[in-house]
Amino acid sequence: MKLNMQSVMIAVAVSAAIIFGTRAFPFILFSKKEPPAIIKFIEKYIPPMIIAILVVYGVKDINVTAFPYGIPYFIALASAVMLHLWKNNPMLSIFGSTILFMILQKLW
Repeated sequence: MKLNMQSVMIAVAVSAAIIFGTRAFPFILFSKKEPPAIIKFIEKYIPPMIIAILVVYGVKDINVTAFPYGIPYFIALASAVMLHLWKNNPMLSIFGSTILFMILQKLW
């Protein structure tokens, strides 16, 4: 199926309108009132749950019976915990421990 320029422009305009609508919807919905309890629950508890799932997913394939015995993984994991407890900044914890892990992987 060959599309002409008009069809492409219509598709782009519809996509842009839908994306703009989904981005603007929360601001329109919650602009004048307090967010519902479920939204407060989600913003408070979902990020730690997602991080826990990512940690489990990240360490599930570690081979502790062969060199380097998972040492880079556990050092990076400990650094993520320490950075987060020290600075309480998720981005610093994630990027700092990821960079450390990549360096340790190259060294071992």
